[in-house]
Parts: sequence; C-alpha cells; structure tokens
Amino acid sequence: MHKNLENYLEEISHYLSGRSEREEILSEIRSHILEKAEQETGPVTEASLEKVIAAFGKPRWVAEKYLDGMPIIAPAFRRHLFRYTSLLFVIHLAVIALTVALKRSVSVFFPFIFVPRMNLVEAILYLPMAFLTDFGLVALVLFIITRSGREIRLPWPKFAFNLDEVKAPALKTLAARIGMAAWSAIMLALTAGAVHLFLKYHTLFLAKRSSGPLQPFLQSEPGVLLTLAVIIGLAAGTFVSLIKLFALPRRSAWWVNAFADASALVLIGLVLERPHTDLFLLNLPEKLQGWSTRSLVVTLLVVALVIGYDLVVNLVRLGRRRLAK
Repeated sequence: MHKNLENYLEEISHYLSGRSEREEILSEIRSHILEKAEQETGPVTEASLEKVIAAFGKPRWVAEKYLDGMPIIAPAFRRHLFRYTSLLFVIHLAVIALTVALKRSVSVFFPFIFVPRMNLVEAILYLPMAFLTDFGLVALVLFIITRSGREIRLPWPKFAFNLDEVKAPALKTLAARIGMAAWSAIMLALTAGAVHLFLKYHTLFLAKRSSGPLQPFLQSEPGVLLTLAVIIGLAAGTFVSLIKLFALPRRSAWWVNAFADASALVLIGLVLERPHTDLFLLNLPEKLQGWSTRSLVVTLLVVALVIGYDLVVNLVRLGRRRLAK
C-alpha cells in the first residue's frame, strides 16, 4: 500500500463519474504510475512515486484527459433535450394556469410537476423557473440513459418547429441594409429621447393639464420602475438592430434579448407587488381611478406574459446553439 499514490487516486476519483468506469480509469492510472516509477528508479518507493505523481499532473487535469470525448448526454439525444423540455413545459404551463384558476395547489405525476397555490403575478414570475426545472428533469433522464449504455430509441414528438433551424433573413440587398440602418437610427433616437425624458422628469409616464406643464401621473416608484423597463427594452432593440446590421452572430442578439426580458420581468413584478390603490399620482374620480388601475394591471400582466414567452424562446435558442457547438 502506497499512501501517497492512494491519496492521489482518491482525489482523481472525485472528478470521475460512474462506478465501473471510475474503477477502470483509476486502475489504469495506478498501473501507469507504478510502471513509470519502476522504470526510473527500480524498486518502487514513496519518494519515487512522489516524483512520478508530480510529473503526472494535477488530479483534475488527469481526470479531464480521461473524460475527454465522454459526453454527458449522447449526441443522438441532444436534439431530444429541448424537444422534450418544450413538451414538458407546455404541460407545466397548463398546470400553472389551472393553479391560478382553481386558487389551490395542483400536482401532476407528483413530485415531478407540482405547482403551489399562487396568484397570476406570481405565476408569471414563476415561468422561467418552471422552464429551468423541466430542462433539468429532461437532462437528468437523458444523462441516465446515456450512462446506461443501452440501445434505447426515444420517440420524436412532432409539433411546432425547430428553433435551431429557423434562420434570420440575411441582409443581402443594399435596400435591406439601408432599411435596417434607418431602423437602427430610429431605435437609437427613441432610446436617447427616453433617457432624456427620464433624466428630466424621472419618468416617461407624463400627463398635461390644460395649459400647465407636463407632470408624472404615476407614483414615483412605479413610474421609475416601468420607465427603466421601457428604456431597457428600447436599448435592447437598438443593440439587436445593430447586430443585424453588422451581421454579428445571432447568439449575441439572443443574449441581449434574454437579459432585457429578465430585467423587464423583475421590474414589472416589483410594480405589480405594490398595492394597486397606490399607483397613480393624479387625483382622479373614484370610478375613473378604479377603471384606470384595473386597466394598468391587466396591461402589465399581458406585457409580462409576452415578455416571459420571449424570454423562454431566447433561452431555448441559446441552449440549443450551445449544444450544437
């Protein structure tokens, strides 16, 4: 028993997965080290092993060399990852909608799809987490199938379209490039104008009374939060149009959109968490106040749903592109 060698092999084992595979790799490393130590110094000693181990490399580097080329998910199942995730997310989405409608917890195939009682606002904010949960569950199943080494043919559900096969039209003609340049200029101007108004009035939501000056009609905090959401959206649109104009990788546009969507959802969620009776700054008649509040809340919920869907789409695109690489 060579203590330093066993300690070295144990540290390497921490970076290896699969019992049979791990034992096979460790046995091979042990043989290599003992053989090299014997070739260099004759009888194997702790000192000679220490020298060989130092030359062999750090445990993590050694493990990575042996794991190189061993996929976590078999290449044949990589397209199944997002196809199955999308299908599971549709089921998850239906359960979330049922939870909101029934106002109680709902579970399907417990504990795989369990949704606690939540209101509509909480459900919208829960959507990205639901998608990530579904993604992790499918990835775990495909990982187990890959590790089993068995010949398993998974069904391929056909629905919708493949996001990784949808290609953005190239700006081949001069007219198309001019049009995109004009659109980029418009988006840049809108973003600059929004920033200017924000710096001047601390909000974009302004109203004018007869001959008086422009005044904010939302309370300070919700006005600032919604203004930031609008500015982030405009800035993201500007960056995306410039990415298309200069033919940069589409992946950059997806990252920009995903960041903007996530930020906007957080800001809208913070507004919706406030008491709905404390949104407007202007003194409105009671009936008009109630109607205006309900209209604003419904509008924000619809916007949040659209943004949430776009966030999921961009996350799917980013994930599929990463797997393709």
